Amino acid sequence: MQFERATPGVTDAGRWARRISAGPVRQAILEAFMAPGSDVIERPVVAAETPSGPPARRWLVPLLLVVGWVLSVAWRMWWSRHIVLPIAHTDEDSYLNTARALAGGPGGFSSENDLLRRVGYPMLISPAFLGDRDFTDSYRIVQLINAMVNSTLLPLAYLFGRRLFQLRRSYALLGAVAAATLPATAFYAGVAMIDAVMAPLVVAWLLAVHRWITRPGPLAAATVGLLVGGFHLLHSRGLVIVAVHAGLVLLLFVRRRVSPPAVLAALLPVLAMALVNEAAIRYLGGKVYLLGSTPGGSMLEAIASAQGVARVSAAVTTQLWYLVVITFGMAGVAWAGAVRELWRPRHGDAARWTLGVALVVTVGVAGGASVILSGITGKPLDAIYGRYVQMLAPFWLLVGLGVLFTAGWRVVLRRAAVAVALLVGGGALVAARLAYVASQGHRLRYGGFSAPDLAALTGGWRELRPVVGSLVGIAACVLLVATVRVPRLRLPILGAVVVVNLVTMQMIDQRIVRPTAASTAPTPRVADVGVRPGERVWASTGVHYVLRFNLSHQVTWGDVRWFGDKQPPAVAQVVFARWAPGQADDWDGTAYGFVRLGGNPEQHWAAWRRA
Repeated sequence: MQFERATPGVTDAGRWARRISAGPVRQAILEAFMAPGSDVIERPVVAAETPSGPPARRWLVPLLLVVGWVLSVAWRMWWSRHIVLPIAHTDEDSYLNTARALAGGPGGFSSENDLLRRVGYPMLISPAFLGDRDFTDSYRIVQLINAMVNSTLLPLAYLFGRRLFQLRRSYALLGAVAAATLPATAFYAGVAMIDAVMAPLVVAWLLAVHRWITRPGPLAAATVGLLVGGFHLLHSRGLVIVAVHAGLVLLLFVRRRVSPPAVLAALLPVLAMALVNEAAIRYLGGKVYLLGSTPGGSMLEAIASAQGVARVSAAVTTQLWYLVVITFGMAGVAWAGAVRELWRPRHGDAARWTLGVALVVTVGVAGGASVILSGITGKPLDAIYGRYVQMLAPFWLLVGLGVLFTAGWRVVLRRAAVAVALLVGGGALVAARLAYVASQGHRLRYGGFSAPDLAALTGGWRELRPVVGSLVGIAACVLLVATVRVPRLRLPILGAVVVVNLVTMQMIDQRIVRPTAASTAPTPRVADVGVRPGERVWASTGVHYVLRFNLSHQVTWGDVRWFGDKQPPAVAQVVFARWAPGQADDWDGTAYGFVRLGGNPEQHWAAWRRA
């Protein structure tokens, strides 16, 4: 740039003064001098990107997101190719039986209870059971529905990074890929479980909250309310989100941030979704019968003592520590940044409200899940049951990356120090809990399908390894923090996070999914042993429950009831019973007028038809 050597005269000085006194130059100078000192010091300088450009360039990001979504769906379907029958019992069985009944087919059992019963997810997958098709085909359609919904996390995560942190397109895109490939989310696309749709819904809801705070209005409020109603329709953990939503609406109204019409717009959709849930339950009638017990006094008794409170606190700590580990330390960075944002906003007032809501929901879900699980006295305690908080992992990973890429070096170091402290302290508490339980002669195990990613990252396939988990989280956090000082490493390290996610999923497939699928799939198939459509089929409780459930799923034309006595009901035409040659509990159907069709003595089951 070449500067003029001549000094402006009086006329020139007047011209410069007029230019400064009006227009954007004056506004910029006033904002610079009137801004609080903390804002001047901490507010990051974000390189502005020109929204306009050649048409081909404007369409590049949407095209990449569409292609990424398609590839994401294909990857999830490829990953789940070995799962042809349910492997996560009894949750999958409950959802599938309810979905079949909603589609007009026969019913079945559900492990839910009256108080916490939800039909949103069965409604979503019910189209898979329309028409007359084999169960494995319906199950594949369920996986496809899961994959399509689960993969929407990719574009939602991109929008989140752009709107809340104004990240560069490249950072937002690769960060979204990292979030969308997290095993805590992607794993559930392959099984018929509600968790397949929860993580995208979390990001969509918090994006809507941010939009509502930015531009209050009835339409934005209704969008937030509809998404919150979706949580209530889907799962009981939505009760926490409904409570937080009600508190948010009340607080915004008291502070005169929203009008009465907006309050109604935010609350009425939640009520509507609750009514939809009740209407669907009424429609089902008795076709789906519940086997779960309603939470009651046992839950209160479990937390009424000092030991109970300590047990619940340990469970909450374990879940929060788990979130920090599986997000490579970014959840800890995000929590530190979110708490700071509450007192001194750096990304705007809307970001402060959004992150505050997310913090309350995280603690609420972890605490609520721990309290409810502690009240299930018939179930052994778990070392960790992280399934309920997994839906929050992609969100906090994105927030952590946003903090890294928009804050200064000293700020990032402080946030990272908090993450390391959480990893060290949390890992120590988890290790102390495991050691104490072991000293009492007991052993805590993983909850079923609750933390497969943690098992893969730490190599702890049979036992929880908190020290290794903390070290993994610290190492990953240090590498990500290094990108603040060396910006050219950001994209490669984000790419490395994606690779780690893909490798982790492959390890889960080899060590958990394939062995489980092979051991829980009855062979031969029900059709291959000669069971014919239309026959009334019953199953003996002597058959292992996993095999019993998967045998029953193949009977697509009727509800397979159970019998516990030696003699099956008179209405039974075909029965599945225990086949254990030489053992005392081997079932001899000839004594009751049945002829064996076939089965598998190694899996201890056989199909019998009344002669």
